[in-house]
Amino acid sequence: MLTPALNKNDKQARLLIITFSFVVFAAVVLLSRFKLDVDLGFDVHIFALINAVINSIVSILLVAALMAVKKKNYVQHKNIMMAAMVLSILFLVSYIAHHLLAGETKFGGTGAMKSIYYFILITHIPLAAIILPFILFTAYRGLTGEYPNHRKLAKYTWPLWLYVSITGVLVYVFISPYYV
Repeated sequence: MLTPALNKNDKQARLLIITFSFVVFAAVVLLSRFKLDVDLGFDVHIFALINAVINSIVSILLVAALMAVKKKNYVQHKNIMMAAMVLSILFLVSYIAHHLLAGETKFGGTGAMKSIYYFILITHIPLAAIILPFILFTAYRGLTGEYPNHRKLAKYTWPLWLYVSITGVLVYVFISPYYV
């Protein structure tokens, strides 16, 4: 196992994780209500493509991190997971930029495609909204060397995070033809 990278301070960590998660959630909800009319000189939907690319990479990294930990390569696992977290922060910035600059896009599909899209969207949105504190608590437990607790949390966090990242790409694939 690895030497802990952080000193354990559950009270402070809990406060920071909950506060950060709430601020991020509130920012996404509040900023999604606004649209900035700014001509940047390029198609602002590029941010949606960037989001899909980032989510694709995060999905690959999550699978690679699982493979690394199964092989007991804990340093590689930690490095891959940290890369996934950094990319997720970049995703969040790009996601907010896209929604601030592009506004909302309505899905124009019909029939089975519409049902599939809305099923994915209805499962993706709430899971995306709640996954952040789980990711942060799981990382905290790993970084403080609390490996049994880290594993317990990761059993739930990892598949949910993977689902959110994959369905994020699928949402883009479904909605991108309707960008104006």
